[in-house]
Order: sequence, then structure tokens, then C-alpha cells
Amino acid sequence: MRPLLQCCAFGCSVTHFRALPAFRNKSVTQAAAAFQLHLRKTMHYQTEERGHPNSPDYRIYFKNSGGKYISPFHDIPLIAETEQDNDVPAKKPKKPESELLFNMVVEVPRWSNAKMEIATKEPLNPIKQDVKKGKLRYVANIFPHKGYIWNYGALPQTWEDPNHTDKDTKCCGDNDPIDVCDIGTQVCYPGQVIQVKVLGILAMIDEGEMDWKVIAINAEDPDAKNLNGIEDVRKSRPGHLEATVDWFRKYKVPDGKPENQFGFKGQFKDKDFAVEIIRSTHEHWRALVQRQTDGGDIECQNISCCESPFKCSSDKARDVVQSAPVLGSAYPVSPDVDKWHFV
Repeated sequence: MRPLLQCCAFGCSVTHFRALPAFRNKSVTQAAAAFQLHLRKTMHYQTEERGHPNSPDYRIYFKNSGGKYISPFHDIPLIAETEQDNDVPAKKPKKPESELLFNMVVEVPRWSNAKMEIATKEPLNPIKQDVKKGKLRYVANIFPHKGYIWNYGALPQTWEDPNHTDKDTKCCGDNDPIDVCDIGTQVCYPGQVIQVKVLGILAMIDEGEMDWKVIAINAEDPDAKNLNGIEDVRKSRPGHLEATVDWFRKYKVPDGKPENQFGFKGQFKDKDFAVEIIRSTHEHWRALVQRQTDGGDIECQNISCCESPFKCSSDKARDVVQSAPVLGSAYPVSPDVDKWHFV
């Protein structure tokens, strides 16, 4: 098996990581004469909100520890296992791939409904709320669940290539970073970057497309030391995996869509299988940012991938963010979002 790449895929200097505390950091709001910034510290990253929350123009942009704007899709490293100090390149991890920690970009907090996602087709790939037919998208509350039942997000530097056909399911990728469900006890917030232990994976098929769902747990969670694989989840959290399959099967039904299907008869695959899928999607991402494959409308602008033709200057990245609307007041959310659905 080809080893997973450590930190930046092209050997560039990257920021080292520290573990998240077990509580949410308070938001830090800064006012400037020309515009407002709303910053939230998460590991060595900050997020800056733009536009009006609960509106189509709302965006969450990312900054690194040096204050430079980055893409969470391309500039945050996949592997979070080792640290580096004083710009010395991190050493090759000594642990097996299955024991590595991975960075997860949280898009949606548990119990919330807004379908937030990394905007893969926008410069710097901020987090935004998905829009369909001019309306903001919210997932329905399907009894007995309230919104998303885990912290939901994505692994950076991965890409489910729509030109690649999975050998087992015979389906092509969904054109997004690979999805992650963090089953830890902490409720995260959009834009938080956490280190997770991979436990297994579910092969969801969404309207004919391969849409892998990695099952993981925040490495800082009190239960993390006791959960090392999908069978540990099954034993210690009865019904949780079954609820996960049920949620993914039905969550689009209230919108008039058919139930989603699954590969492997809806059975979870183990962490070794999951890491192999992550490795594969990481290789697809490498080809994407090196322009070795057709990415279509995917935006690959980044500031740290040395061999990437899409690498841009920090000034250009800053211009992208400053062209977005300044942070404004939140818009109201329709009470229909809290409706129960029974399917």
C-alpha cells in the first residue's frame, strides 16, 4: 500500500497542530473602520464570517496561524498525526496508517439542520449553506432524530473523483471531499478543525453516485481511547450505527426523493478498509490540484501546495475574502425547519 502523505502533499512548510480543548472557544469579534471580522480560533486556524448568517451570501473563510487566508479543502493537511517546530519538516509517522489521526473540517454541528458545506466551486472554498432552486437547504427532522445526529464534515485534501468507478459498488465519486461523521460527545461548530480517529466507513450511494461516509471520533473525546474500530462502536453504543444507516437512508425522503441505497448491503466496513478509501481519495485530490485530471468547475486555488499550478499569493487570497460582503446580522430561520417528519 502506498503510504499516505504527511501534511502538505508537496512537502511545503505547514503549521503544526495542537489538540483542541474539550470546550468550544468563544467567538472573537473585531471591528475595523472598513469592515467587520468575526474570528473563531480552532487549533491553529481561525474562521472569518462574511455576509448574513442564514442567507445565501453567508460564508465562513479560513485563516492559518500566520493570519493568511487559506482553502480548507486544499491547504489544511489530511494527516494531523505529527507536529513540526521552527519550520523543520515533520518526520515520517512511525505508526501504522490505521492509527493515524486525521484533520476533519466540521461543516455541520450535531442537532442542527442547516446544510452547510465546503464550497468546492468557489475560490478558497469557504463554508456556505447549500442552495437549491433559490432556497437555502435544511435537513428535515425525521423522528426521532433532530437534524444531523453527529458532527458532520469532511476530510481535507480528499476528493471523490466523478471519473473514478469504485471497484466494489461500480459507482463514480460525487465530486466532493470525503464526508465524516464525528460520533464524539462534543458539539462542534462550523469551521472547527478537529483531529479524529477513523473507526470505519459506510458506502452510501446517493442518486447513483458514490458518497462514502467515514465514521470517526474526535481524538480529544473521553471515549476515544476505548473506540478503536467499528465493532467497538457497535458494542458500546447499541443502536448508534443502525440509526446512522436509517438517517442516511431517509433524510431526503421529506423532499420527495427516494431512499438512498448502500453498498455492501448497508454494512459498515472496518477502519483498515476506511483508511484505504481515504488514501485513494487523497490520491485523486493530488491529481486534481496538480491538474493531472479534469476537475471541471472545482476551484483549486491554494497558497501552500508547491507543485500545484493553482497556487496563488497571499495577497490574491486576501482579495478574494475582502470582495465578499461584510458580516451582517443574521436573518430569521423559518419555523418549518423544526417540523417533525414521520417516514
